[in-house]
Amino acid sequence: MTDRVYNVLFLCTGNTARSILAERILAKDGGGRFRAFSAGSHPKGVVNPFALKVLQSFGYPTEGARSKSWDEFSGAEATKMDFVFTVCDNAAGEACPFWPGQPMTAHWGIEDPAAVEGTDIEKERAFVTAFRYLRNRVSLFTALPIASLDRLSLSSKLAEIGRGEGATSPSEKSSV
Repeated sequence: MTDRVYNVLFLCTGNTARSILAERILAKDGGGRFRAFSAGSHPKGVVNPFALKVLQSFGYPTEGARSKSWDEFSGAEATKMDFVFTVCDNAAGEACPFWPGQPMTAHWGIEDPAAVEGTDIEKERAFVTAFRYLRNRVSLFTALPIASLDRLSLSSKLAEIGRGEGATSPSEKSSV
């Protein structure tokens, strides 16, 4: 077993909901094997309160959660990412910045729970659904024998995870 810790960046447009959920799920469920980050191409600067509520209700930490730009993770001086996953279709279709180290990428799109209109119960239900889909993807990801897979096999497995239950499709080919 390797002691290597992998850096993982989850991207979405606003970095208020899905990417925050995924970051916090991997941070807790990654067993110390992963460092999780999230960012947005056009961050809104706030985390959706339903994202925080759902994370807390399932026992996931929310301290320090913040909406931030993907610029924090691009460029030669940035932390080298091993994996970059888009979790919304808009981010998957955008031209991304340079990621140091040529990380493995995949699209794990799911519907935006923040776009749901209705009662607070309906909104919270959408966040719980998004949480469940993302937790399933993270669980599959953390179970992969990353160190023993070649790059092509790993890329295939990552794409397969993104096609799981609740998957959306990017309107354009991912340019992550």
